[in-house]
Amino acid sequence: MMMKKIKLAIPIVALLLFSGNAFAQANLKFGHINSQELLSLMPERDSAEAKLKAYGTDLSEQIEELHVEYNNKVQNYMQRRATFTDAIREQREKELTDMQQRIQDFEATAQQDFQRMQGEIMRPLIEKADAAIKKVAKQQGFIYVFDVSVGSVVYYSDASIDVLPLVKKELGIK
Repeated sequence: MMMKKIKLAIPIVALLLFSGNAFAQANLKFGHINSQELLSLMPERDSAEAKLKAYGTDLSEQIEELHVEYNNKVQNYMQRRATFTDAIREQREKELTDMQQRIQDFEATAQQDFQRMQGEIMRPLIEKADAAIKKVAKQQGFIYVFDVSVGSVVYYSDASIDVLPLVKKELGIK
């Protein structure tokens, strides 16, 4: 008799577990956001881009000065090459080669510095946006919010909720 009760209880427990699991899955909330669009709407973005543009312009001007100096030296060398001895010609060619290498090194360093500065300038905006997304997600009961701007989400249906309007509201963006 006890065995019959156990055999009868197993399907009932399984049914309850399954229905409980189905109920829990029915209440899962998924959302998506385009973080690049959010960042572009943030008022702080304009001043960050202005700082970054000024820094980039400064680096570009320095690189341009180096190129002008190099081109002047090449032109001077080409005009006077016939008058140089072999030793002087070799020395001047080595100087030009070294200068060209220094320019390439400076350009690589400038690119790295620009990327580092971009990270530093954009970090506060990204952190503010991230905090707002997390706050909205917790308030609204989302278990996941996918960022569709990074291209990792192949598909999302209408059942996925666009949290951009909620995050804009959280940040006070019209």
